[in-house]
Amino acid sequence: MMHHQLALRFLCDDGGIDVIFTLQGDPSLFVASAASQLLVHMLTFSVESETTKPLSTKDGDWPACAQMIIKHIEDSLQSSSSSHIEQSLNLLTSLFGSCCDTWTEVLWLGIAKQIESFWMEETVQAHHMLAKLLLKVAWSPVFCDTESGIWALVTSALEHLTPVQAGPLAVGIVRHYNCPQDVRIQALTVLLQPMDCILRAASQPLEYAGLLDESVSDPATVESLLSSKSSCVNLLCQTLAHLEELLSQMRFSVDLPYTSLLHSLTTILQFCNGFLRPASPLGSTISRNLINCFRVQRSALDVLAALSEKKACDTLLGSLFDVLLAYLESPNTNPTVLKKTFQATSKWLVRLRELSCSNSQWQQTEKILEDVFLVLQKRLCSPCWEVRDSSLEFLTDLIKSLRDQDEFRQSLLSSEVPRLTEDLLEDPESYVRASAVTAVGHLAFITYFAPESPATGNQYNKENTVAKLHEILSTDTEGFPRRAVISIFNKWVREGCIGQLEDTEQFVSRVIQTVKHDLDWEVRLGGLELIEVFSSQTVCRLCVLNCPYTSVSAVTGCIHQNSSLLIFCRAKVFNFLFQSLCDCDQPLGQRACDILLALRCRFYPVKTLKDSQVAEDSYAGHGIAWLQRTLRQGSLAQNILTDGGNRVDFQDPESMLLALGIIDLEELHDELNKSSDHVEKSPQSLLQDILASVGTIEENEADCY
Repeated sequence: MMHHQLALRFLCDDGGIDVIFTLQGDPSLFVASAASQLLVHMLTFSVESETTKPLSTKDGDWPACAQMIIKHIEDSLQSSSSSHIEQSLNLLTSLFGSCCDTWTEVLWLGIAKQIESFWMEETVQAHHMLAKLLLKVAWSPVFCDTESGIWALVTSALEHLTPVQAGPLAVGIVRHYNCPQDVRIQALTVLLQPMDCILRAASQPLEYAGLLDESVSDPATVESLLSSKSSCVNLLCQTLAHLEELLSQMRFSVDLPYTSLLHSLTTILQFCNGFLRPASPLGSTISRNLINCFRVQRSALDVLAALSEKKACDTLLGSLFDVLLAYLESPNTNPTVLKKTFQATSKWLVRLRELSCSNSQWQQTEKILEDVFLVLQKRLCSPCWEVRDSSLEFLTDLIKSLRDQDEFRQSLLSSEVPRLTEDLLEDPESYVRASAVTAVGHLAFITYFAPESPATGNQYNKENTVAKLHEILSTDTEGFPRRAVISIFNKWVREGCIGQLEDTEQFVSRVIQTVKHDLDWEVRLGGLELIEVFSSQTVCRLCVLNCPYTSVSAVTGCIHQNSSLLIFCRAKVFNFLFQSLCDCDQPLGQRACDILLALRCRFYPVKTLKDSQVAEDSYAGHGIAWLQRTLRQGSLAQNILTDGGNRVDFQDPESMLLALGIIDLEELHDELNKSSDHVEKSPQSLLQDILASVGTIEENEADCY
């Protein structure tokens, strides 16, 4: 309705707008939010449709409906009712977040003084909403001018709000592209002040430089918050979350003191596990508040992981890994905290590798890796399945990042980790089996597929591992391990690890014969992805084999075409592809059709076989006409082995060549990609629903939602 002036006037003239004002305070948050959004729409539409000249702060310049809404906002802001103040703040936040017209600046000038007065009033409890509103205004392009009064308000807010209230505002201001440098530094100071206080409380005298030269607000406020357990945890969790956001999302125009920040993080982690005995009374209080606090541990480890990408944190690596290893070794470490510790350790080991390459710190790297694998051996044998699962994920991450590093490979292969990892393929927990499959699959890049992999028993172990994974794919009762196996097989084939073309053909054939009967559609989809990778690699390899030094001629192109088609037929690729076209899970049919279209482009690069007018006897003799009719009926799975003249030999290259050229794959593609909306949302379907409800509305009455 709010696209029409008559509807707007109707609501304003006949009391409808008063109802909407009342509904802002509805007990239902959905209704209250809808009322606020509707008022924003009404105000915007009224101004944009009824004004012809720039507006001023004078009421007479504004349209009638806009005047009513603005007066309601101003009255609510001056009200003694906190709920009315919050309603108007919500409305203004929505307005400045969605509307960027110049008239919003005029509106802001009329209420800015009232907004600023709220910083000083203890009776106003909506400081978090005030900070959110201020942030929306600051980000509005209307106020992008650095000389606008918004930055003075931001400065005032950062000074008067508590650290908890100012945190969201500070992080939003730091990310602002047009924020003045002094305001950005002030916002950063708000975020870093709790970390600075932690660092200063940890030791007397201070061993490391603090994070801040001076504070924005009274340090006693932060110290007071850190002295109470609940406020200490809340403040640190919020601060750490903001720091992680900044470290992972932006480049600073103001550099952070990364080394001091890293030291502060390790100090927090030592407070949490009780390994640090601070000298100051405040440090002792903070230590008692944080002991075994999982929330702070998780948040600090997230920031620690993000900090690994910064280049100015290299001087504290020894003490950093001491803290990480202490968490990895401690039996009291919570499983979720342990998972976060693994993630942070993985990132810092990658950072350590970069330093080792540049500074020749081989001995330090070797010792750290040795300690890590000793801990990992114990964790892989943990009675807690979450710990075993996190340990396997950690190992996989390490292999992905460090498998080319000699020190890493030597440390890994000299430990018991490879054997323990293979043992976990038989773990009773399906999640652990799936993670073990992934770890073993990546471990194979070091143990079997690398040129310098150990020679003793290598062939037997490789075949044994492949057999174990295929057994899981064939017999595991849970879907997660089977999905992991087909994913690893895909990765092996994609990276050319299986061997010669003949070996890959046999491997792919065996795998797809297994997965085509799997009840999990994601496993079957993995089989189609395997075919896609295999077909692409087959074509590329045959091109190289047939014509390694010259461009492919018409003769060699024909040989290559026939050879690849024969390989696909022997591997029983087409059988699976055509069966998948009629799979009850639509993504499989779509993927199979895409693969068949790609194959047809390779075999018929200029025109399809249909255009060459194939003889009718040849067309019918191979049962292709039957195949096309069956595909249109979506019943291939039931009729794929039909007896008589309609049988199609999916391993016959000539039949498959005919099928690719004759079957209308484009039509199938369009059908498979058509969503059900064209039926469910059609006018006919709507009429059927209406007719079905006629006469039975009281019996089948339903809520409109």
